[in-house]
Amino acid sequence: MTKEQTWSQRFESALHPAIARFNASIGFDIELIEYDLTGSQAHAKMLAHTGIISSEEGEQLVAGLEEIRQEYHQGKFQPGVDAEDVHFAVEKRLTEIVGDVGKKLHTARSRNDQVGTDTRLYLRDQIQQIKNELREFQGVLLDIAEKHVETLIPGYTHLQRAQPVSLAHHLLAYFQMAQRDWERLGDVSRRVNISPLGCGALAGTTFPIDRHYTAKLLDFDDIYANSLDGVSDRDFAIEFLCAASLIMVHLSRLAEEVILWSSEEFRFVTLKDSCATGSSIMPQKKNPDVPELVRGKTGRVFGHLQAMLVIMKGLPLAYNKDLQEDKEGLFDSVKTVKASLEAMTILLREGLEFRTQRLAEAVTEDFSNATDVADYLAARGVPFREAYNLVGKVVKTSIAAGKLLKDLKLEEWQQLHPAFTADIYEAISPRQVVAARNSYGGTGFVQVSKALIAARAQIDR
Repeated sequence: MTKEQTWSQRFESALHPAIARFNASIGFDIELIEYDLTGSQAHAKMLAHTGIISSEEGEQLVAGLEEIRQEYHQGKFQPGVDAEDVHFAVEKRLTEIVGDVGKKLHTARSRNDQVGTDTRLYLRDQIQQIKNELREFQGVLLDIAEKHVETLIPGYTHLQRAQPVSLAHHLLAYFQMAQRDWERLGDVSRRVNISPLGCGALAGTTFPIDRHYTAKLLDFDDIYANSLDGVSDRDFAIEFLCAASLIMVHLSRLAEEVILWSSEEFRFVTLKDSCATGSSIMPQKKNPDVPELVRGKTGRVFGHLQAMLVIMKGLPLAYNKDLQEDKEGLFDSVKTVKASLEAMTILLREGLEFRTQRLAEAVTEDFSNATDVADYLAARGVPFREAYNLVGKVVKTSIAAGKLLKDLKLEEWQQLHPAFTADIYEAISPRQVVAARNSYGGTGFVQVSKALIAARAQIDR
């Protein structure tokens, strides 16, 4: 604020310049300007609708606010720190455009319910954009999965080779994570879409406002039933940050796998030049920067969630200036999630290629078919725990001899147990190991094909 400005006749002097800068939020809450203008237009229409101001005054206010919108789009309206925040900046410019009638806009409204309304309008819009990006991400996962139903990849537990699975099945696991994210955002959106407009500073207003009228104009589903809660609630922001954090968890898990798969030790994927970088000193390097950045940015969103929880945990009712700190973390989380989804979608679509020959070799290099040997015996009447112990013994002796199970001769199998016949070799081949797991939700090719059809229908409807 300039040295001439004071809040009201209650104050004898203006803020110290350093405190004014410290207090100002215009540097970041300008992000809300479109939503502030939209909310203010609805408020002006309501004031005229209820007779608090005249119809002509309402029309002037709405037109003036629209002029500010156009000025902002054209780069002509760029308020600085003197404006303190976007709400004051808009009101000041409105008064310059329409004269003293502009001073009537804030009738029956506080910045407390105003900023709450703006933030909800912003987040409602951003949630829909993120849901759209999730659908695109899911679509790319399905595009790849549909090409790799019968491509096998080692499955891991404890980062140790466990059982081979269909690559499509592996990718569908991330599809399901993203589906939960999509649904979770829908749940959050329902609680975002409640209007606090008309709650005033904390206690409502003496003016005969119509809160349902403004809620309808702004496409809110409902209004807050308690004015204290309306201006001080940030549960919706915390819920969004929780949902955003889980989106980043899922992206980070996939990013970690891509990083491992692209290493020389795995060699499951090749990174294309369009989505990789080199080393400043080692000319042979191709670095997985995209997944590494996604993995790193995940911590930012986690941090914003923790910060928001800390802000809220000790706040007495109702509004407190601490709540100004909700916006930067919220805005940054939205931008981080959107950028990370876009980057991972591009990486999957055009930045990596699965090395199918290497994957085919990888599933033959280990003992991940051991469970199928135990299942083979169990299907022939041998108690599973007995079969389990027998297979553990043969794995131990095979490792000592430098062999894999596929290398054992039939007589060696039959020495282990007479139930073994020549069909053991087919039973433990990687493709049969995968195909046999035909339980619902399993990695068997029939189940995976059904899952792909269901998944495609899910995102197309």
